[in-house]
Amino acid sequence: MPGGRLTQQERQQIALGLADGLAYAEIARRLDRPTSTVTREVMRNGGPTAYRAEMAHRATERRAHRRKQAAPRAAEALPQPHGRDAEAVRAYEEVFTNVIMATGAPTMMARVMACLTLTDTGSLTASELVQRLQVSPASISKAIAFLDSQGLVRRERDERRRERYVVDDDVWYESMMASARSTAQLVETARQGVGVLGPDTPAGTRLENIARFLDFVAESTARAAEQAREILHTKPETTPDSTA
Repeated sequence: MPGGRLTQQERQQIALGLADGLAYAEIARRLDRPTSTVTREVMRNGGPTAYRAEMAHRATERRAHRRKQAAPRAAEALPQPHGRDAEAVRAYEEVFTNVIMATGAPTMMARVMACLTLTDTGSLTASELVQRLQVSPASISKAIAFLDSQGLVRRERDERRRERYVVDDDVWYESMMASARSTAQLVETARQGVGVLGPDTPAGTRLENIARFLDFVAESTARAAEQAREILHTKPETTPDSTA
């Protein structure tokens, strides 16, 4: 079984396999590589839908160059429960963080949100976040303040009276509902502007069109979020041993 870094040709084969809809295990079998190697490679470089062989190869070379130039300061991948591949989880966390950032969230807020979301408990203390993300307590405090203001996390005290930051299972429902309320407020403001500028003026007409569009979006978002939470929300299955 070959070892060491993936070659550019192997990365091209991975890209072709993903395009053909092959599972990671099948791609790994064809390359005579461990499945975890292929999983880490894909997750570290954009995920299955965005993986590009040339970009992945250049990114790996850049990372290797940076490691040679500077002493590593990031923590090693933490041991994972349930037999998960620690490196694959860490690579996936990078991808998940980048996706959250693409929605407009600042970098540190996205990192904290991803870190909380991907823990089985859905909660961590400030010191645990500092250890996992290798950042200062002040950075964590600022990120939590932002996420709390957006309704994306909540605070609670554990049995040791430590403050824990929690991501609830319905966090995205709450986020979508907050977005719908914010949009509804914009609709109301736009309609006030129609009265000020005149309904028969170009500016007034523009504001009325904005209000109609956003009113439809806000109502549809709220309705869809309610339906989705009622129909799709699932809880982890419990085994007979875990049932009281």
